[in-house]
Amino acid sequence: MSPAPGPRIAVLAGGLSHERDVSLRSGRRVAEALRGVGMEVSVHDVDADLVPALTELRPDLVWPLLHGASGENGSVRDILELLGLAYLGTDPRASRIAWNKPAAKTVVQRAGLGTPRFVTLPQSLFRDLGAGRVLEAITTHLGLPLVVKPAEGGSALGVSLVTRAEDLPRAMVECFSYGDTAMIELAVLGVELAVSVVDEGEGLVALPAVEIVTDGPYDYDARYNPGRTEYFTPARLEPGVAARVADAAIRAHRALGLSHISRTDLIVDTVGAIHFLEVNVAPGMTETSLLPQAAEAAGYHLGDLYRRLVLSAVASSSDRR
Repeated sequence: MSPAPGPRIAVLAGGLSHERDVSLRSGRRVAEALRGVGMEVSVHDVDADLVPALTELRPDLVWPLLHGASGENGSVRDILELLGLAYLGTDPRASRIAWNKPAAKTVVQRAGLGTPRFVTLPQSLFRDLGAGRVLEAITTHLGLPLVVKPAEGGSALGVSLVTRAEDLPRAMVECFSYGDTAMIELAVLGVELAVSVVDEGEGLVALPAVEIVTDGPYDYDARYNPGRTEYFTPARLEPGVAARVADAAIRAHRALGLSHISRTDLIVDTVGAIHFLEVNVAPGMTETSLLPQAAEAAGYHLGDLYRRLVLSAVASSSDRR
């Protein structure tokens, strides 16, 4: 008797966000890894052909590897639920909260995690109240240095580190080119870390923290072009600090109601305090992305890990139904 066929997986990659190229690379890498362990995988762009293709295919599981608004703000996941399709990852409601950085920071603060002081400023208010006076109030209240970033966005697009007050207007203009609302937070000096959390069906596991060292800001170019950034995996942390960092990532994952996979960005300051920065419900899976680096450092074969994540998501979907 021939073995039962494995689940059919539809990987979603591409879309029309600023992060389309990253998404395509993530989708290609994951599809190759899953095919390498014998799984049946098709890759689909997010366009007018997607709904008919998924309706005809009826895959056992959809893996959204979409970065940017539609892929991470819950909207594509809403469509998958309307189509009655199981998917890997976080549900639409929790995705919307995680995608909005100020909202996510508020949730994790209530769960007892520290996060840098911040303010949220829509472009309309910035314009109506007068840029000069608003910026002066920000630097007076928060101090310097500051990090300016879109309240919703990924891959560090529109993110600036501001060390001088006279550079803040330029940073705001850059930020508003990627979104209508800016989040301005106090820059914390310390060790920058990314901690991925996975659930293979037996509970949440934090992969080894990745330490990120850049010559300059950890911007889009530094993230996706080899050579700009040096990574240490596992991070160069004392065992006790490493354990607290792993616990913080798992607590953030739970507090935000995430599922199957996430990546939390943290900073450990000079006195050992841990600061939550943001969380990603669709972490990058490219050749320079942090979750694959962490998985390999932990001894995982990527294809096997992805296969177990898929099987766990299929099983949990069946349990929900």
